[in-house]
Amino acid sequence: MSDNDETLLKFPCRFPIKAMGKGVIGLESTVIEIVRKHAPDLGSEDVRIKPSRNGRYISVTVNINATSKAQLDNIYLGLTSHPDILMAF
Repeated sequence: MSDNDETLLKFPCRFPIKAMGKGVIGLESTVIEIVRKHAPDLGSEDVRIKPSRNGRYISVTVNINATSKAQLDNIYLGLTSHPDILMAF
C-alpha cells in the first residue's frame, strides 16, 4: 500500500503545518530546525510567526513541499515531542 492509499492527500503537495508554544525566545528557530530535518527545502518565505494578543504564546506556521505521509508523521512527531511546543496541527 502506498502513502497515497492511506491519506486523501496526493503527494507531492504544499502543506501547512502550525506549531504553537509558549512565547519563549527561540521557538521559531526550534520549529524551523525540526521541520528542516524532514523538509530541507524549507525557505524563510515559507515561515509565518504570529504572537498571541498578550504575547504569552506564539504560533509558527510553515508551508512545506510534502512528499509523503511518513514525512508529515515524522514532522508532527518531532514537533509534539519538543517540550516548548504545546501543540502542532
